[in-house]
Amino acid sequence: MRQTKRYPVEGPNALWQVYKTVNKWKVVRNFVFIQISRYCPSLPVKNWIYRRVLGMKVGEHTAFALMVMVDVFFPEKIEVGSNSIIGYNTTILAHEYLIGEYRLGDVKIGSNVMIGANTTILPGVTIGDNAIVGAGAVVHRDVAPGSFVAGNPLQVIRE
Repeated sequence: MRQTKRYPVEGPNALWQVYKTVNKWKVVRNFVFIQISRYCPSLPVKNWIYRRVLGMKVGEHTAFALMVMVDVFFPEKIEVGSNSIIGYNTTILAHEYLIGEYRLGDVKIGSNVMIGANTTILPGVTIGDNAIVGAGAVVHRDVAPGSFVAGNPLQVIRE
């Protein structure tokens, strides 16, 4: 089960009210640095930006592949352990804006985790240490340590 906190809104849908929930200048700054990171070939530089500019918790020797998109509104809610690989074009979200509410949830990715390319990780999930997530998966629930999951909907391939 995803661990998200719900915030009801009145009036137009929650995305129309986004700047009531997050400072627009923070979003602009985050967007610029996330785009730099997406194309940057240097893993140490990427990790420095994620840690020092965006406020993410990123372990030692973690590798974010080309084009990884982290949450532009709440990157500080993302934590990745040591020696993990986040595959090409993966999206990691810590928010979801809906019609009558928005939800926020911490994303915790353990150590020695392999995330395949084009994966989407939704807010409020935990991916345990030594887990493998197959390419193209939509991670909408917690992943147990050491397990191999894939698909949409997410299925356990091996425990």
